[in-house]
Amino acid sequence: MKRRTNWFALIALVVMVVVLAACGGSDAGSNSANESGGKKAGKDLTIAVNQNFVTLDPQDSNNTLDNSVQQTMLEGLVGFDKDMKIIPKLAEDYKVNKDATEFTFMLRKDVTFHDGEAFNAEAVKTNFERVSDEKNGLKRYSLFSNIEKIDVVDDYTVKFMLKNSFASMINNFAHPAGALQSPKSLASGDDVARKPVGTGPYVFESWDSSDIIKVKKNDKYWNGDVAANSITFKPVVENGSRTAMLQTGEADFAYPIPTEQVETLKKQNITIENTDSIVMNYLSMNVSKEPFNDPKVREAITHAINKEDLIKVVYADYAKPATSVIAEKTQFYSKQEDQSYDVEKAKALMKEAGKESGFETTIWATNTTNYIKAMEFIQQSLAEINIKVKVEPMENGALADALWAVEDPKDAKVQMYFGGWSPSTGEADWGIRPLFSSDSFPPNSYNISYYSSKEVDKGLKEGLATSDEGERQKIYDDVQKTIWTDMPWVPISNPDNIFGKKSNLEGIVLLPDGGLSVTELQIK
Repeated sequence: MKRRTNWFALIALVVMVVVLAACGGSDAGSNSANESGGKKAGKDLTIAVNQNFVTLDPQDSNNTLDNSVQQTMLEGLVGFDKDMKIIPKLAEDYKVNKDATEFTFMLRKDVTFHDGEAFNAEAVKTNFERVSDEKNGLKRYSLFSNIEKIDVVDDYTVKFMLKNSFASMINNFAHPAGALQSPKSLASGDDVARKPVGTGPYVFESWDSSDIIKVKKNDKYWNGDVAANSITFKPVVENGSRTAMLQTGEADFAYPIPTEQVETLKKQNITIENTDSIVMNYLSMNVSKEPFNDPKVREAITHAINKEDLIKVVYADYAKPATSVIAEKTQFYSKQEDQSYDVEKAKALMKEAGKESGFETTIWATNTTNYIKAMEFIQQSLAEINIKVKVEPMENGALADALWAVEDPKDAKVQMYFGGWSPSTGEADWGIRPLFSSDSFPPNSYNISYYSSKEVDKGLKEGLATSDEGERQKIYDDVQKTIWTDMPWVPISNPDNIFGKKSNLEGIVLLPDGGLSVTELQIK
């Protein structure tokens, strides 16, 4: 894509170079043995995933799995390739003014929505006015809240005017939340969360009572022929059952692959790959409530958890210990001082906090195998310092409601939470702001630690107000150091992306943020 300002070229280049490294992981093994006995994928694919689905509305979605399914049907103005480089999608080109307050997109003229409606500048305006209107209460409002005005220049040119300079805005447009739906569908009163209408290579077919989603080939796709006739997404929460589907041929692609199954699957006609990710797994604490409002208690919990042992138990070493609140391959990452595993120090801190005899608390996470293992590991670790932890795995939708739908911090029931976050813009702002800004308490965003810091808020604002890459790095260095020191989280690990597929599938990959891409899918 042509870059029309030197400033923008510099930003795009830095984003590309930094995030490109996130896909630089090694191949865990591509098996060619037993070829004659293995099953190959046909034109109707089944993809086994590890969680249930919540919504197919990208503007109201806050998890990468939902985004992955949405992206088969919906497209944005720009997007990411497999290395998270920004690439054109429904816009052929774009330009940015010097101050990063105006973004103008030149649109494709050969695109229609699945319902036959024309794709044009008015359609773009309708979609982004929806998500940027706080009154609509959409989960991805914060990504586009800086939009002040949208002008339709002509049928195929649209200009966005921002309230403030926003150095990360092109990454926000590339985020899955920038995917566009038919204005007719949005206005019809149809449940777009259950039946989206986009422009993508696949068309929504069904979402049944067992939570299986099926999409079918878009015969009129603007970007050429589509490899598969259909793709069925099947949630299989239990790790063994999901990998068994690969072994029997019931699934053509599955992710994530449990690390303990990697060697077995490599001996069969199944390709296993692993790559570095920008996913952060973490333990959050609700610092607005006792006893987590005491920094000494948070520090004690931090020192009581052996990250390296947790990685061995939960991820079989297919992960790296976290060294900041964002992953190493995220743009503007800054390595922090080691938070050493030290039970005796943790006990001393508990004594200083007046909690030597401990207390009882609860930890939440989604009901996937690895997350349950992680909660149980944390439970056992904290028992060493007399903290009695109740483990509560929850179905994805129920967990989302309990965490993100809270209207008043006083009503928040969360105490501790083990989860994952992937900055799907590829850089630090989206890795930090939704989780640590004072403006990001639910339901506005995802700061379920209810952490608030004037220094962090100031830095996050300044980080978006300058296009100087060196200055932005310095700002985000300071922000990461402040959060690391305050310890509203125990950052745990950056797990590898591991997936399995039949040997004749090519071009289907996991991006560094953990999102699935079928854009380059080929069936050999």
